[in-house]
Amino acid sequence: MARITKVRKPQAVPETPIESLMQDHLRALAVQNYSAHTVRNRQVHIGFFLQWCKERGLTDPVEITRPVLERYQRHLFHYRKKNGEPLSFRSQHSCLVPLRVWFRWMTRQNHILHNPASELELPRLGRALPKNIFSAQEVERIMQLCEVEEPIGLRDRAILEVLYSTGLRRMEMIALKLYDLSLDRGLVLVRLGKGQKDRYVPIGERAAAWLQKYVREARPQLAIEPDDMTVFLTAQGEPFSRDHMSFTVKERVDAAQLGKTGSCHLFRHYAGFRTIPGECIFAAFKQ
Repeated sequence: MARITKVRKPQAVPETPIESLMQDHLRALAVQNYSAHTVRNRQVHIGFFLQWCKERGLTDPVEITRPVLERYQRHLFHYRKKNGEPLSFRSQHSCLVPLRVWFRWMTRQNHILHNPASELELPRLGRALPKNIFSAQEVERIMQLCEVEEPIGLRDRAILEVLYSTGLRRMEMIALKLYDLSLDRGLVLVRLGKGQKDRYVPIGERAAAWLQKYVREARPQLAIEPDDMTVFLTAQGEPFSRDHMSFTVKERVDAAQLGKTGSCHLFRHYAGFRTIPGECIFAAFKQ
């Protein structure tokens, strides 16, 4: 089976001076070694602002003043999603931070004389815990429902074990390569994780055993040539996308019928150490 090649959409040609400066800013971020994920998020959030500006006839950066940005901030506060719910303060914050970075960059590059976002006050954020946190018994139930006699079930069991044992982020799980695994030493190497930093993460004995079993028995049945050594593969033999990984974990959580919803990130929020006979796994509020 041939690997499917995704065709990139051609980048839209900037129509206004301010759109052109957004493209310049995104290229500057890439040159500074920001991750593709960060650059894409900045493009989305700045793009929302540019669409709002376009609807009001604002096309040049010198037209953007602090009162304009405060109007946009009020727009975010009153905005309603398709389901009628407002944007959370965290979402509003995420929309505004890229604008502050962008306008600071434009000022330093002398595209504008004054930074209108320098004194923009961002929404205050609380530090609330997730609504749903799994108990050790609930996690065990989720894992035990995986059909480990089948390649996909064994793969999912390994994914859940590694998530719970290490607290890796979704993108870190997706990017794992076979040569990043040092299971004999109880370590996993995360390359270019948060902040573009490499780090070693300890993995518990049980999770390592399930991961070894998957790599030895199930992965060869999923892999196709050319094999890029990605650890976790889809049924088509391809690396996971972000949405596919989230959907896979969510399906396993839903199947356990715990009355709780969530996906990969919930496995990062287990308070304290998880102890399984014969091992202790670090999984305490990983940051």
